Amino acid sequence: MGNFGSWICVFIPGEEVCFMKTAILVSLVLLASMAAAQNANIDERGKSPLESKFMVGGQIRMELCSSGTDIVGKDEKEIRVSYTSRGDDSNVRVRLQVDEDRVIIRVTNCPNNNFRMTIEVPRATDLYVRMPAGQLDVSGVAGDKDFELHAGQMNIELGKTDDYRKVEASVYTGEVNAAAYQVSKGGLFRSFERSGSGKYRLHAHIGAGQIEIR
Repeated sequence: MGNFGSWICVFIPGEEVCFMKTAILVSLVLLASMAAAQNANIDERGKSPLESKFMVGGQIRMELCSSGTDIVGKDEKEIRVSYTSRGDDSNVRVRLQVDEDRVIIRVTNCPNNNFRMTIEVPRATDLYVRMPAGQLDVSGVAGDKDFELHAGQMNIELGKTDDYRKVEASVYTGEVNAAAYQVSKGGLFRSFERSGSGKYRLHAHIGAGQIEIR
């Protein structure tokens, strides 16, 4: 290996290859920036919205407080969490732990009166959501979906039924409605399952409440 001013040269069998030092430095800086964008830890109180870059096709796990929550798929490579409340939301804590193709979102200390969140994610994303109570609305997301609430309502935009290899929904008490599968059930311990040739999976469960699959 040779070092000639602003050039670095490497000898390989049969030839000598040289690189500008500035080009190498720029490449290293770009690689470091890309790694930083794919790995981030955000922990904020009373701040909305919060944003982080995130790859398409990743997995997002959400542990949310009781609320009215909209999860919306967007044609963007980022996650955005925003919220509003009629009460004091200065103690709301949002934590995002981003690790390349996986992210964990935790939202705690939410007020009890009319607290609403909107969580925007890349359209191609696998979702896992747990929430004690409230209303969960999901639209515009193509990927695996795993949702559970103790009590409340889910409104899930499924998309094309052919995209799913398995769909299962259940309530201990309440209703399960899925127009695309000609399913409408109400009462105690209601559920349904369907299998297909697609690649996605939907699991939806509520202890007490209503599931609407569109």
